[in-house]
Amino acid sequence: MERTAPIGRDPEATFPLLIDQLAERFTLAPALVSENDALNYRELAKRVRLYARWAIDQGFAPGTTVCLLLNNCADYLAIWLGLTRARLAVALLNTHLTGDSLAHSIRVVQPSAIIAGDAFTERVRAVRELIDPGVAIWTHRSNDSDLPRIDQAIDQLSGEPLDPAAFPLPTLTDRALYIYTSGTTGLPKAAVVTHLRLIRWAHWFSGMMDMKPSDRMYDCLPLYHSVGGVVATGATLTAGGTVILRERFSATRFWQDVAENRCTVFQYIGELCRYLLAHPPREDEAAHELRLACGNGMQSTVWTAFQERFRIPQVLEYYASTEGNVSLYNCEGRPGSVGRIPPFLSHRYPVAIVRSDPESGEPFRDADGRCIACQTDECGEVLGQIADGAAHASTKFEGYSDAESSHRKVLRNVFKPGDAWYRTGDLMRRDPQGFFYFVDRVGDTYRWHGENVSTTEIAAILSRCAGVADVAVYGVQIPGIEGRAGMAAIVADSRFDLSLFQQESEHQLPSYARPVFLRIVQSLDRTATFKLQKNTLVAQGYDPARVTDALYFRSSEGPYVALTRALFTRLLNGQERL
Repeated sequence: MERTAPIGRDPEATFPLLIDQLAERFTLAPALVSENDALNYRELAKRVRLYARWAIDQGFAPGTTVCLLLNNCADYLAIWLGLTRARLAVALLNTHLTGDSLAHSIRVVQPSAIIAGDAFTERVRAVRELIDPGVAIWTHRSNDSDLPRIDQAIDQLSGEPLDPAAFPLPTLTDRALYIYTSGTTGLPKAAVVTHLRLIRWAHWFSGMMDMKPSDRMYDCLPLYHSVGGVVATGATLTAGGTVILRERFSATRFWQDVAENRCTVFQYIGELCRYLLAHPPREDEAAHELRLACGNGMQSTVWTAFQERFRIPQVLEYYASTEGNVSLYNCEGRPGSVGRIPPFLSHRYPVAIVRSDPESGEPFRDADGRCIACQTDECGEVLGQIADGAAHASTKFEGYSDAESSHRKVLRNVFKPGDAWYRTGDLMRRDPQGFFYFVDRVGDTYRWHGENVSTTEIAAILSRCAGVADVAVYGVQIPGIEGRAGMAAIVADSRFDLSLFQQESEHQLPSYARPVFLRIVQSLDRTATFKLQKNTLVAQGYDPARVTDALYFRSSEGPYVALTRALFTRLLNGQERL
């Protein structure tokens, strides 16, 4: 709170301006270090000014959007910081997208130009006919001679400071970035991120992690994502520290890399810590200088073992989303919790948990049409109130590029006429001490035999069974049967035994939560931020005609058996006991 308190006093005090101030203070100290390039603070400020001049020379009007499609590198930040200094908005494209998904992500932000790294020029060419033909394409460090290179173009420009009188600064309310949702259940949405949101993230997380100039952040998360690209980098830079950038996460080289680069902090997300814990032990895995691991998605089943095995002094788990207005921080280090809101701040950050229908995904309403608040330890959807006034700037929902998508995320008349609350789409419970615990996503939780089943909780338990290397849990419909039956897609290693799996699952799970169907797969699709992509699995279901993997079914009274075509037909006809 101390670090964020000055924000807003000067409407032009944005991140690009802060970079100039940091350069004066930290000059030759290393700012960004990647495997192929590095920039100290003075060099970073100069690169930002060069890219700003390039944007101005192109004649882009303020508010124009430029897409950036580039692998992690030091220049990545310099480019979007420079373009936003020129009052442009930059859409950070997911580097895993191709074809229609890539074309969609470009179209929804209506850009005037695309900047693509050498690895992505062919992808952009492939969707050329699917986007506006007027969009200019520039490359970065590319050997494609048919397209202009932005890194060569800026060599002809001046790196001197830009005169604010001639080149007005952006303001906190200006749109800075578009950061895309992961698209786990559909096409990505482009979330609006203003300069105010950027500077708040940077200073808030810098304070939460108590970052200092001596800190070195290990960042192997994608820079097109808010955590890897803004939180990890911004929190470190605002304190004068160094960000060690890597193109991707590698469990094999992680600990050696962390130690060799003398990192003191690292940023995690999703399943990253579980992957490290599942990796065979190394002699040097605790020979590091880390003081803190910060991130979100650390499961309670992983937390203590991870911290003890790798000798991590502190884990700072938090809950937040790119576009959301709900933020929680687990400063006390309680395993499994995503944090809590101190009572003295509850009036500034109003958060509620309301009862939700697992079938429709919509909150329940009482006779007066109002949502029903959950009791202690009762699971429901988390909402964040959208309040008016400067004192509640952090509760604002900035929306997406698409107005209809923005409208669907706001719930109105929740507790009183006219109020508005942001829908997180996440199910949580809150214990008597006020700690929040993530349960599942709305739509992932399903109802079976009259009970609500959390796919996240069941997957966490099944992942501890012998031979289960990875697992996804989801609900599937059976004609004529109320609710959805549980199904688990399992990546099995050499230790997996079907009979033993059944014994372990029966011992750890109540009958209604045990998977009715099993699918043994080679791998599970995940986003770059380790979120499971289950939409294809759900669509294919348990139909042997659509699934080439091994399928198994268990009735309420028997062991798992191979799911043949004949058995599938009996299920459809209601001839199997469930």
